[in-house]
Amino acid sequence: MSEPPLVLVTEGSGPTPLAWLRERARVVEAAPGSPGFDAALPDAAGMVVRTYTKVNSALLARCPRLRVVGRGGVGLENIDVTACRACGVEVVYTPDANTRAVGDFVIGYALQLLRPWAAFRDRAYDPAEFKRVRDTLRGAQLDELTFGVLGMGRVGRRVGHLAANGFGARVIYHDLLDVRSHLTFPATAVDKPTLFRVADIVTLHVDMRPGNEHLVGAPLLALMKPTAILINASRGEVLDAAALAAALRGRRIAGAAIDVFDPEPPPADYPLLGLDNVLLTPHMAARTHTAVENMGWVVRDVVEVLSGRPPRCPAP
Repeated sequence: MSEPPLVLVTEGSGPTPLAWLRERARVVEAAPGSPGFDAALPDAAGMVVRTYTKVNSALLARCPRLRVVGRGGVGLENIDVTACRACGVEVVYTPDANTRAVGDFVIGYALQLLRPWAAFRDRAYDPAEFKRVRDTLRGAQLDELTFGVLGMGRVGRRVGHLAANGFGARVIYHDLLDVRSHLTFPATAVDKPTLFRVADIVTLHVDMRPGNEHLVGAPLLALMKPTAILINASRGEVLDAAALAAALRGRRIAGAAIDVFDPEPPPADYPLLGLDNVLLTPHMAARTHTAVENMGWVVRDVVEVLSGRPPRCPAP
């Protein structure tokens, strides 16, 4: 009886998918650069990664038995798919695992920025302050606003669906592809300058393909309304954080919410720190119990490939 294949898991996994994998393979959990990681590479037939493991030609040269890399998540920027295929290594991923989680998070971001909660916890407002806050602070309703979705992939479409069908907002979008057949809500395609000029909420949902670094910088930010907000829950590299900080400090736009960074985690001198009109979160948009488990189930396709069967979700 042959020994089960070895699968190297580099950034953890949900417990249920990991237990399932252990019944079908020898599993080594080890972070890149650790002794366990280095020791496992020569025998690894499969590898399960998340966001920060770089699968490139240098790593592939150390994995002579590797047959499949599973990315628990959506973006494939950390995996050189072309180099993998040149080595006969299949790449699989979970393209729809966290769509709902990220879409919910983006809508939550928008609500936090657009509605002044004025919450209290440790002490109640005195009567005069209570009345003053209630009488003076005002927010905006989503049905009065326009969402501008840059990148109408799975997550962009989820945000658009929630904004239009759930809240009655107007949706405009820009995408390199004709995605009209995928839309389940009213939305109008526009060019990038129009999107930034018209939208009250600009939300970024683009990948980090070549040419997208600092795709959103000073020229596009300068087109935004002074009352508009910007949300980035896609990739940190697509946004020029320094240009955004300058726009926010100058009150040329009203606010921003950022869940992804370049580099990640952000350094101590990150330009968006210390601003009262900015929400910063540590790459949390996809971190629901369900989404994390969904991403972990990339192991199913890893096992399919190791068993000689075609995967359900090969990389494009």
